[in-house]
Amino acid sequence: MERAEDGRAGGAHPGPLVEPAAALGADAAARARRQLALPGFGELAQRRLAAARVLVIGAGGLGCASVPYLVGAGVGRIGIIDDDLVELSNLHRQVAHGTADLGRAKVDSLAETALAIDPGITIDRHRLRLSSANARELFAQYDLVIDGSDNFPTRYLANDAAELTGTPLVWGAILQYSGQVGVAWHAHGPGYRDLFPVPPAPGAVMNCAEGGVLPGLCGTVGSLLATEALKLITGLGDPLIGRVLLYDALAARTRELRVNRNPSAEPITGLVDYELLCGIAQAEAGPSVPALEPEELLALSRAGAAPRLVDVRSEAEHAERRLRGSEWLPVEQIEAGAALEGPVTLYCERDPRSIRAAAALASRGVPGVAFLRGGIDAVARSAPELIER
Repeated sequence: MERAEDGRAGGAHPGPLVEPAAALGADAAARARRQLALPGFGELAQRRLAAARVLVIGAGGLGCASVPYLVGAGVGRIGIIDDDLVELSNLHRQVAHGTADLGRAKVDSLAETALAIDPGITIDRHRLRLSSANARELFAQYDLVIDGSDNFPTRYLANDAAELTGTPLVWGAILQYSGQVGVAWHAHGPGYRDLFPVPPAPGAVMNCAEGGVLPGLCGTVGSLLATEALKLITGLGDPLIGRVLLYDALAARTRELRVNRNPSAEPITGLVDYELLCGIAQAEAGPSVPALEPEELLALSRAGAAPRLVDVRSEAEHAERRLRGSEWLPVEQIEAGAALEGPVTLYCERDPRSIRAAAALASRGVPGVAFLRGGIDAVARSAPELIER
């Protein structure tokens, strides 16, 4: 459904997304002076930004880069949705957070950074995880959504919720030395599912915790996300509708994919369980492999009956943080046949690798195998006292 191109290609031109606000005040005009001087921009575009409402999914690397530029540009209302806390390993790339913010909610840290730039804007703090239960209601409150998430379930959820609510979606993804940026506005062009009709198999694609990420890449892709949002709001330029920009930081090159609608795609009629869609659920491991909930682990630990825990992530991830008293055996060694006796509960960062490892052990007849649903990420949010570093 796509082809690569190196040259410039015009996409859809839907016109300005937002009606302009009233005349700018003296302070707003002074802040935007260098922006108002841009050819073809002017006060009308600035007033559209002042009236705009933008929801940003994720207060990590991409959110930390895009939100300050949205604020600086004069977007009047910005919502930030994230349920995570600031950790030391975040700071090399999530530059809106500082050392003093360790352990704080990312939405609070990023919101305070934004308000320090312009205290006159409105910041909505949504300290929760985007889900099928809340996505449509949240999206309906905003004119545009920026998806800076770091996992496939959220990307597919954001795409589907945007289609159902008619909301333009600017999405980005980063890993190691490369990034992608696109626009999914289903009224005017293809969406994320047209580019990626089927989610990758669990564990087939590394995340940033496994593969790493160059810090400046977050700034590059995050600022591109903000720029696409500004273009859509004001109606300026050629938005990335029907196109995906690919950036290779090591080669210092960009290229472009043209994306067409998939004529055989099933219509989106509702939101589903995106953990199941992407294979990150108990069903993927098979019915013989049960899941231990984080709340159950906490109760067992407090009762002095904690199960045997094995971390199946990388050695570096285990060294950075781990569940108290857990052992380490990476999923690759388990899948290669490494011996591990049951009963045992396996965990990873979220779910995919522990499900793979549990399925491998169960297929060899190891008794008493379970995986920790949500992984150490879920435990860090609900029971941080079980984490050691």
